[in-house]
Amino acid sequence: MSIKKYDEGRLMQVLVAPIVSEKATQEAEKNNAVLFKVLQDATKPEIKAAVELMFKVQVKGISVLNQKGKAKRFGKTSGRRDHVRKAYVTLMPGQELNFGGEGI
Repeated sequence: MSIKKYDEGRLMQVLVAPIVSEKATQEAEKNNAVLFKVLQDATKPEIKAAVELMFKVQVKGISVLNQKGKAKRFGKTSGRRDHVRKAYVTLMPGQELNFGGEGI
């Protein structure tokens, strides 16, 4: 496994939050993929190692995208939402991740 190359403390911080949305659910059903919000400087091997370490599953592949923050106005002031880095983590066939919390 590729977990040994990385600092375990760093790997625990790489995955910020799972993204649970309609699009993410469709992706999970169609391609056995899970969507995560990750750190801006996270690399694909780091994300793979973090998912394998935290959830004890095998990862087939990872796609990463950088989503620019939208420009927003608050009265007279203009601002910007934060940029987000998302990772589509495709799992090996037979592997499963669920965030429902209806476990034991």
